[in-house]
Amino acid sequence: MPAYDDDLRLAHVLADAAERVTMARFKAEDLAIEAKPDLSLVSDADRTAEEVLRTQLSRTRPRDAVHGEEFADTGHGPRRWVIDPIDGTHNFVRGVPVWATLIALLDGDDPVMGLVAAPALGRRWWAAKGTGAWTGRNITAAKRIGVSGVRELSDASLSISSLSSWATAGRLPQMTALMARCWRDRAYGDFWSYMLVAEGAVDIASEPELALYDMAALVPIVTEAGGRFSGLDGRDGPFGGNAVATNGHLHDAVLRALAH
Repeated sequence: MPAYDDDLRLAHVLADAAERVTMARFKAEDLAIEAKPDLSLVSDADRTAEEVLRTQLSRTRPRDAVHGEEFADTGHGPRRWVIDPIDGTHNFVRGVPVWATLIALLDGDDPVMGLVAAPALGRRWWAAKGTGAWTGRNITAAKRIGVSGVRELSDASLSISSLSSWATAGRLPQMTALMARCWRDRAYGDFWSYMLVAEGAVDIASEPELALYDMAALVPIVTEAGGRFSGLDGRDGPFGGNAVATNGHLHDAVLRALAH
C-alpha cells in the first residue's frame, strides 16, 4: 500500500496557507460577494484561497492534476488533488464560523487522503488510507477518532444541511420519514455533519446534491474512522452527486429509507 504521509503533511501546509487568506477575510467589512450562475455565492476569499492552493500545488506536485470549485481543472496525472477553498460559503459571508477548507488526494478514483480545516472553529480532521482518522490543531497535537456503535435508527442522531434541498431533489417525504424514525435530528450542515459522524457524535449524515469537491476530502476521514460513505444509490465513494455517511451499522437501513 502506498504511503501518503508526505501528501498529508503537504495538506496541512496547504491548509495553513489557505487559513491565512480565509481568516483575514472572515467578517471583513469589505468582503466582495457575488452570485454564480447557479445562484450559489462566492466571495473574494474563495477565489484567493483556491489560487494560493493551486500555486503551491503547481510548485510542490507539478505532475499531479488539480480539480477545484472556482477554476478549471489542470494537469492529467493519475493523482488528482481535489480542493474546496471554503465549504460553507453562505456561513462564511454571514459570519457563522462553520466553514472549512477541504483538501483531498485521489489516486485514480480512490480517495486516499483527506483533510478538513475549520479555522474559525479551531479544528482540523484528517486521514490517509490505512492510518486511521484524526482530529486536532495539527499533526503533533492529534487524537484518533472513530464512529459510534449505534445499531438502531431509533437510537440514532441524524444531521443534514437543509430540508429545502431534499424538497428540491424530490425526496422530502423520505427524509422526513427517516427523521421521524431517528432519536434526534439536527442540521449541523456542510462538512461538519460528516466530521461529527467520524467522531461518533452523530450517526448519520446525508445530502441529496453535492459536487466531488464537496465530498472527496470527507470520504477518507469517515471510512478511516470506521464508517461508510456512499451515494444514495449505495455506491461507495464521492462520485454519485450526493452523499450518505453513517457509522456503517446503519447504512443499509438509511439507504432503504431514502430510496425513491
